[in-house]
Amino acid sequence: MSQTHSLVAVVPAAGVGSRMQADRPKQYLSIDNKTVLEHTVDKLLSHPEIKKVIVAVSEGDPFFPTLSLANHPDVIRVAGGLERADSVLSALNYLSEKQDFEWVLVHDAARPCVKLESINELIETATGHEVGAILASPVRDTMKRSTKDDHIDHTVERSNLWHALTPQMFKVNQLKRLLEEALFSGISITDEASAFEWKGMHPAIVNGEASNIKITQPEDLALAEFYLKREKETA
Repeated sequence: MSQTHSLVAVVPAAGVGSRMQADRPKQYLSIDNKTVLEHTVDKLLSHPEIKKVIVAVSEGDPFFPTLSLANHPDVIRVAGGLERADSVLSALNYLSEKQDFEWVLVHDAARPCVKLESINELIETATGHEVGAILASPVRDTMKRSTKDDHIDHTVERSNLWHALTPQMFKVNQLKRLLEEALFSGISITDEASAFEWKGMHPAIVNGEASNIKITQPEDLALAEFYLKREKETA
């Protein structure tokens, strides 16, 4: 990398993950005796330029205090909100008071398989871009648009079509301002980049690894375990 940066990561982790059909949110399910959240935060902190990780969890979360993360000197807990954007904004409000970091990487709690090489590329691209950047992977399958009653309406052209991944990296103050404006205006913000898109700005895309999966379904847990094990064996 051409330049060294001191960075902070934000992990929104207030979701309930109902699709996992488990007795706890997906970020607290275990892979190899560690929760998904612990794998994710440990991965972020293993990057030499990420100095702090802010985790946004629900106010009454009974699981987070039981983790070693709760007492980690480089992990900060803030109160999460009902939606992802609320949780990210809570972390950004904390950050803006400290004014220690110019850039922030926002990363899903349930993406423990992100590679450090991908984070390197993201940092280099984002810091050299006027808006910021996200990791994404190109769509490889044939895409169909359906009708409301689940019949095929038409095939969607897949060229220039991407799966948005995380981390997504932007300037702290700019992301904070745009999230505040979007929430105030009732705009649906599904990821951080969408706040910039709403204002007509165009973040860069960094081609990320397809292995950077988000655990959402029960079968994803085994796949994540496979990727983490393979990474450990090849390290």
